[in-house]
Amino acid sequence: MSEPKQDHRRTWRDWVADLFSGEPSDRGELLEVLRDAADRAILDGEALNIIFGALQVSDVHARDIMIPRSQLVSVKADAPLPTLLVQIIESQHSRFPVIGDDLDDIKGILHAKDLLPLLLQDDREDFDLKDCIRPASIIPESKRLNILLQEFRQTRNHMAVVIDEYGHVSGVVTIEDVLEQIVGEIEDEYDVDDDSFIKELDSGSYTVKALTTVEDFNAYFEADFDEDASDTIGGVVLRKFGRLPERGDKVSVDRFDFQVLHADSRRIRLLQLDCR
Repeated sequence: MSEPKQDHRRTWRDWVADLFSGEPSDRGELLEVLRDAADRAILDGEALNIIFGALQVSDVHARDIMIPRSQLVSVKADAPLPTLLVQIIESQHSRFPVIGDDLDDIKGILHAKDLLPLLLQDDREDFDLKDCIRPASIIPESKRLNILLQEFRQTRNHMAVVIDEYGHVSGVVTIEDVLEQIVGEIEDEYDVDDDSFIKELDSGSYTVKALTTVEDFNAYFEADFDEDASDTIGGVVLRKFGRLPERGDKVSVDRFDFQVLHADSRRIRLLQLDCR
């Protein structure tokens, strides 16, 4: 009599049980388990990127991803409606810091959609922007992104104003900026593994993700950048530029020559590095 056939089909619970059969003792081991899961096709690449991003946000601060002060598009609290409409249309933004005398005098946040009902009114002479603005969420540069994301969800705010230790406005962070750290990825012709923040090229140069921590950078290159001044190497480079650089811009910091390989209107993403 033949033995009954075994069912070799496995449920997702079986895969998960296999995946965590040996409990990771730290984050490094957890990442290795996840990479192994991707290699075995239990997780696809996109899911792995999202998990890595979610784990990473607790190590990133608001100052690392904020839209810097020099790049802010703000509106004046006493601006007439026609001026506001032109500015909103030209910038194509949906939210704006509203300021008083200067950029450090934050009055609130304007949502462009809150002006739409006014377009249906014939009489706009009594328009006052103060009637349309919402309270601004003020956060320090050191705010961690995982905590900020929780606050965004609880308060339903989508923008926070970032201030430095002296109370001056450093920039702004939006919920899209935070979520992009989790689900976004570098789209560039340079091949940088998702889990590799520093990669040596055949030419002897290196590609370095801007979100590489200063601690990791210092350890890899035996450098001594101040970990208290900037959390990431992107922050170090940004401070040296004094502005948001464009792709191809170059700057030297100590014995390192940096070139921006990938940047957008908000932040640096990828750097090429040559050591002198």
